[in-house]
Amino acid sequence: MERESESLRVGQKLVELCKKGENLRAVDQLYSDKIESHEAVSMPGMPEGVNGIEAIRKKNKEWEETMDVHSMEVDGPFPCGDRFAVYFKIDATDKNTKKRMKMNEVGLYTVHNGKIIKEEFFYAM
Repeated sequence: MERESESLRVGQKLVELCKKGENLRAVDQLYSDKIESHEAVSMPGMPEGVNGIEAIRKKNKEWEETMDVHSMEVDGPFPCGDRFAVYFKIDATDKNTKKRMKMNEVGLYTVHNGKIIKEEFFYAM
């Protein structure tokens, strides 16, 4: 039960920060230095998987620099043991291509010792 409450606490804080658009603050406060990140597919400039806190910071900064987010809904967390899921609904435009896209995404996060050690993203665009 302790693991679930730990993952729930971390998940609640992540959702709170994401709703405020403070994704980099969430990374700094909640992520392990040895974080693993996995996207459903690789995209130009964004590999399918990256490791380490600096790679996660870079990925988040690049998102902020290249995307104009019109709206983002964040729902959750939905805890299960040492993991939790978060649902994201995003309406954004790529600043380079001017292509607007609506994305539905589920992030699955694994928590160990009070820090997120793994994030996995599942989405449809």
